[in-house]
Amino acid sequence: MGTEIQHVFLVGAKSLGTYGGYETFINKLTEYHQNNGRIQYHIACKANGDGCMDETKMKGVKQLSDTEFIYHNAVCFKITVPEKLGPVQAVYYDAAALNQCCKIIKENRISNPVIYILACRIGPFVGYFYRKIQQLGGKVYLNPDGHEWMRKKWPMIIRKYWKLSERLMVKYADLIICDSKNIEKYIHENYRKYNPTTTFIAYGAETRKSILSDNSSEFVNWYKDNGLSKKMYYLIVGRFVPENNFETIIREFMKSNSKRDLCIISTANDTFMRKLEKELHFEKDHRIKFVGTVYDQELLMKIRENAYGYFHGHEVGGTNPSLLEALSSTDLNLPIAVSFNKEVCEDAAIYWSKQDGDLAEIINKADKMSEEEIRQLGRKANRRIKEAYSWEHIAQLYEDVFQRKS
Repeated sequence: MGTEIQHVFLVGAKSLGTYGGYETFINKLTEYHQNNGRIQYHIACKANGDGCMDETKMKGVKQLSDTEFIYHNAVCFKITVPEKLGPVQAVYYDAAALNQCCKIIKENRISNPVIYILACRIGPFVGYFYRKIQQLGGKVYLNPDGHEWMRKKWPMIIRKYWKLSERLMVKYADLIICDSKNIEKYIHENYRKYNPTTTFIAYGAETRKSILSDNSSEFVNWYKDNGLSKKMYYLIVGRFVPENNFETIIREFMKSNSKRDLCIISTANDTFMRKLEKELHFEKDHRIKFVGTVYDQELLMKIRENAYGYFHGHEVGGTNPSLLEALSSTDLNLPIAVSFNKEVCEDAAIYWSKQDGDLAEIINKADKMSEEEIRQLGRKANRRIKEAYSWEHIAQLYEDVFQRKS
């Protein structure tokens, strides 16, 4: 008698080809488990609207229908979200995805499924889904993300909703998987009355170098198109949203005396861009370069490897994939000094605050660091990734958790 396949449903990511934390996580987890015959993944994706899935731009996709495709041996199904729902879109999307999960489980008579919900968006409705999934013999696992209710992009009433939602989702989850020890501590301190069962599994990062060489045509052409050269730019990679502190980084970089460029690889956000230009007038500074998106992972890895330094301004959330990828590829890392980032980097980075002039001073000092000082930080960063954050290690921890029967 063969080993029973564990079916795992992943709900909460919009697509598999963007810079979002959950999107990166699912992409890498399924990549490392694609030849694992013991786990079958089912992934909900957004069919339309902001951040939606476009599988035609991805390699290795096998189309099954207009709404289903196979990627990394995972069955991906697309959920259409009604337009003009505003912030409610995210709630509708997760609820519709969970309904579809239940339908797939029932139709295929799947036993002991695990439904892993990423982020706390559907708290007021989770009791209903929890009972439904229980009746189907399934378990609900939760990744609580990092304080969605603190994100500046949301109006106060929505932030209050996210806080309520977080509490209810923690209450009903069979297991809470925290990607940060600080988040795990927060869950136990704030929701002690629910006696939550938690475990810590971080995000992962690659420990290898890019397969591209310094003279690969796509890399050389990308440099040429964007007016950049090796070790003559600082880098930011991430979603272009206020809580990632683009405003502070750009303002402080403009104050610095650096002769290097600031290369920003990010998604489009015209409203935020106009607001920043109005406040900072960064277009007058030739060093500030918004270069759009880079979805080729090998090219992105190569760009990181050849950056002089990497700025990380994320201050809301747990372990952030873009920080791990920078630690793995870039020697000089400069994250904002918050607990999540310190937990990840330890002594392998130089930290900054939002205090006026602090980062500008750090940039001026960083520009004068010796090659050996920078290499030493790089060795510490590499060691940190290999010991705690390699994808091999993270994928194994997830396999153990998903196959736990108790």
